[in-house]
Amino acid sequence: MEHKVTVVAAVIERAGRILVCQRGPRDSHPLKWEFPGGKVRPGEHPREALRRELWEELGVEADIGEELARTEWRYPGMEPIELVFYRARLRRGEPQNRVFAGIRWERLEDLAALDFLEADRDFVRRLASWQGSRWRSSTQLS
Repeated sequence: MEHKVTVVAAVIERAGRILVCQRGPRDSHPLKWEFPGGKVRPGEHPREALRRELWEELGVEADIGEELARTEWRYPGMEPIELVFYRARLRRGEPQNRVFAGIRWERLEDLAALDFLEADRDFVRRLASWQGSRWRSSTQLS
């Protein structure tokens, strides 16, 4: 059985916009857009991993809420990943760009125009279609 890497990503909304991040020019998949997050370490719970990643990448503390989607992907020459998207809410701090080429807040309907990582693209399309329905209906965070 092949090893799968679990990757977590935060969907953070503020004033009708979603926080997205652009990978650096020297990173794998240079200058592609993504949601903040990263790899889950061995023995780490995915929600804890996401809290850690948000602190490391953006200097913020966040409440991690419901799982929004889960997908599997394999980039050529790399281990397969299981990518888990969570709704998150900023608890403390203003996002600071610590590791990315850029960060910005985008409207849901504008996300699909960005050059997202391939593993994120289906989720981005689904997220844009949730406007006013599923996206707004659930506000519970655990």
